[in-house]
Amino acid sequence: MQGSPIEWVSSHRHHHQFTDTPKDVHSPIQGFWFSHIGWIIDSGSRFGKYGGLKNVQDLKRQAFYRFLHHTYVIHSVVLPGSLLYAFGGLPFLAWGLGVRIVTVLHVTLLVNSAGHMWGKQVYNTGDLSRNNWWLAMVTLGEGWHNNHHAFDYSARQGLEWWQIDLTWYVIKVLQAIGWATDVKTPTESQKQRKVFNGEMVPTDVKPHPPTESQKLVS
Repeated sequence: MQGSPIEWVSSHRHHHQFTDTPKDVHSPIQGFWFSHIGWIIDSGSRFGKYGGLKNVQDLKRQAFYRFLHHTYVIHSVVLPGSLLYAFGGLPFLAWGLGVRIVTVLHVTLLVNSAGHMWGKQVYNTGDLSRNNWWLAMVTLGEGWHNNHHAFDYSARQGLEWWQIDLTWYVIKVLQAIGWATDVKTPTESQKQRKVFNGEMVPTDVKPHPPTESQKLVS
């Protein structure tokens, strides 16, 4: 439901450019429902009001991503659905495709909704992004969302030793065997420059106002 890789990257880039402003693709400032799944259902708003795919020209120039853009439904639904039905009939199809997709989808979408509503802010990002421990557990590390918005280039989202980030552990293994290169993470000095006086800010404290670049959205 989040579209092809080109569409997903477009939405994600737009979200980071206009985080928690009226131009954000999926912000809870328009309500929990909108940030969770309403933005996907309203596809006209998603690809019309928010600029379409103009911010992914680099991906649209690559044949691989153009191929996936036009065929992703076959890879993600038709082929696995056909195999599941062939091996186990309707029960396999219902559980292996339907239940799986719905469950993973809503867990992923919680990053957009819950990840901007509940939790703690460690870094001054000028938005509503939060670090949420239970969200990090169910998303394999994605729930350290304030960390992600502070350092969106970082392959590691659980920046502290106690912040479990299973996705980062996989990346480290891939890096060790040479399958992942140019892996970036923030330095300690970079982290300290963005931290809120060295202390976490509880959920009932209003985040710092948007930066000047984020105000230029109208």
